[in-house]
Amino acid sequence: MNELSSIVAAAQADFDACKDPAALENAKARYLGKSGLLTAQMKALGQLSAAQRPAAGARINEAKTHIEQALDRRRQSLADEKLEAQLAAEALDVSLPGRGAGAGGMHPLTRTLDRVEMLFRSLGFEVADGPEIEDDFHNFTALNMPEDHPARSMHDTFYVEGGLVLRTHTSPVQVRWMQAHEPPIKIIAPGRVYRVDSDATHSPMFHQVEGLWIGEHVSFADLKGVFTEFLRRFFERDDLRVRFRPSFFPFTEPSAEIDMSFGEGWLEIAGSGQVHPNVLKAVGIDPQRWQGIAFGMGPDRLAMLRYGVNDLRLFYENDLRFLRQFA
Repeated sequence: MNELSSIVAAAQADFDACKDPAALENAKARYLGKSGLLTAQMKALGQLSAAQRPAAGARINEAKTHIEQALDRRRQSLADEKLEAQLAAEALDVSLPGRGAGAGGMHPLTRTLDRVEMLFRSLGFEVADGPEIEDDFHNFTALNMPEDHPARSMHDTFYVEGGLVLRTHTSPVQVRWMQAHEPPIKIIAPGRVYRVDSDATHSPMFHQVEGLWIGEHVSFADLKGVFTEFLRRFFERDDLRVRFRPSFFPFTEPSAEIDMSFGEGWLEIAGSGQVHPNVLKAVGIDPQRWQGIAFGMGPDRLAMLRYGVNDLRLFYENDLRFLRQFA
């Protein structure tokens, strides 16, 4: 028993002297390992008589329990010391001034859309909204697009299950509004649209704003007046020039491309025209009584021009160096 007590005391002293877990495991091996001091006592049991072995074995097991308890206590003590050191190293002084969190800001495309909506509201237009997943009727057929029209091609349109499509323009919003409201109608339809295209000036997802004005005496002159006024207010340039070039769209007749100029050259900015009678008939509006104008433009392009951005992809890459300029 005296020898066992000495082994337990020595183990306790060795464990307490260990400064890290690796040293502690080495100390454990000196007592509980294959060649350890207590293991040697266990092996010596064979030299005792049968009558002596039970009592001697019980004493050795008791000594082993004391050593293992001392080992566990030191393991926990080392873990506590490590945690305390880590907490001390990572402590925060809450009384220090803040590091200065950066202030966020509206995305330039959101700014542009809000500005477009504000200007058209001031001209008497309502803002309409609709689903981004559309059926064939609202996205194509009601807009006087024949079955073989190139816009229906898989090369231009994202088709989804059930014969539905990701809307290729916001014109379906106009169709749904005409189905649900009696003329006169005066709306714009801003929102996301989708087409199979991607480069510096195109994105597979982009924004569009379309306008529709239906009344008994709405004419092409109203279209020219409204859109010219909008562009001059948007860019804050009274000297901005606008011209209308003859063009073709299935849903308007006559149709025109709209160009603008700040003084040097012309830039295409929108498509427009008088609403085709077939479109009015498709939604149950009498084209003999009512007539209308429509236009469609890309606010992403307006944002590029207003802020001097030459690559459309910058708006969608979420680069903080770029976005901080608009905070």
